[in-house]
Amino acid sequence: MEKKVSDSKVEQVHQVRPEHLNGSGRLFGGQLMSWIDEVAGLAAIRHSHHNVTTASVDNLRFMRPVYQGDLVVLIGQLTFVGKTSMEIRVDTYIETLDGTRYPVNRAYLTLVAIDADGKPTPVPGLIVESVGEQAEWEAGKKRKELRVERCREGF
Repeated sequence: MEKKVSDSKVEQVHQVRPEHLNGSGRLFGGQLMSWIDEVAGLAAIRHSHHNVTTASVDNLRFMRPVYQGDLVVLIGQLTFVGKTSMEIRVDTYIETLDGTRYPVNRAYLTLVAIDADGKPTPVPGLIVESVGEQAEWEAGKKRKELRVERCREGF
């Protein structure tokens, strides 16, 4: 059964605390990567109704620093699905007290649905409803081709 992008969308909010900081007093990049992976995993589980494993992370680019006390908003949604794999885009923002959001990061992750034996298992198709969702689907197909080519070349 196919599912809409909105069926598995995930939004998560964290407040940056002292234990999330690096030596420069900014959000530790590894902490943000952990939150991104968690949001992607939750969206993939919602879509597939299976356990999932992360297969790859594409393009983590940090656009602005994040400091103690900042609210970090992560939004994950599916952009493309294959037979057993799902591509999830996770957008990260800083949210100010007035609700304004400033982009911090955009990442694309590929997760694979797995069965009880840890083997890849088929996932539902994805219904794309808007022009934006269709553009993401087409871009997701290209990113998948690039990942396959890089793998073939040993990267």
